[in-house]
Amino acid sequence: MTPLIAMFIPALVASLGGLLAVYWSPSHQTRSLIQHFAAGVVLAALAVEVLPEIGREHAPAWVLIGSFTFGGLMMYIMKLWSMRLEEKTEHLGDNAFNYGLIAATFIDVAVDGFIIGAGFAAGGNTGLILALGLSVELLFLGLSLVSNTIKGWRVVFMSVALAGVVLLCTLLGNYLLSGASTSVISAILAFGVAALLYLVTDELLVEAHTIEEKPSSTLWLFAGFLVFWSIQLFSGV
Repeated sequence: MTPLIAMFIPALVASLGGLLAVYWSPSHQTRSLIQHFAAGVVLAALAVEVLPEIGREHAPAWVLIGSFTFGGLMMYIMKLWSMRLEEKTEHLGDNAFNYGLIAATFIDVAVDGFIIGAGFAAGGNTGLILALGLSVELLFLGLSLVSNTIKGWRVVFMSVALAGVVLLCTLLGNYLLSGASTSVISAILAFGVAALLYLVTDELLVEAHTIEEKPSSTLWLFAGFLVFWSIQLFSGV
């Protein structure tokens, strides 16, 4: 698979997620299990490829620590900003358009796309691993967009727009970082680690825990990790 084709995978999967939401409305329990599975996949992508790739680049420790810290602070600021927007929306009633959620989602997807592009610029299998890992999360992103104001084909339109953003940012990240120094690429990937940890801990798992869980929910997180890791081991990706 050529890098260019692989870059299109997350965008295609994100569009498929929106189409899926039109015909399938999973229960809260099912959605929670899916979110646990997606969290496991993202964690596996970090452990299997991203962190080892950062280690192979031998970038200065202060660069990695600084980039990770900056990424964590940026995600925290974005969280506070989106919460303020959501609070304003709540005063307008249940049928109000949730600008906070939509804005945060587009920013998250843009960051994810740029991280994937950085992975391709790093060479090896990092870009493909990130593209495959984040595609699982993007597949069901459309399901989380369903609300009182976004239903039916509006979800498809929103998912296609998100797909365009992730593809554009992937191509942009790969273009800007191609030929960049190992320190620069490692810094972007370290920033990406913080962003993806935020995705797992503050979005997927927090939302999944809003309902009463069954003991089997945790097994789905391990299953997501194991499935992704197994594919990497057997395919030699």
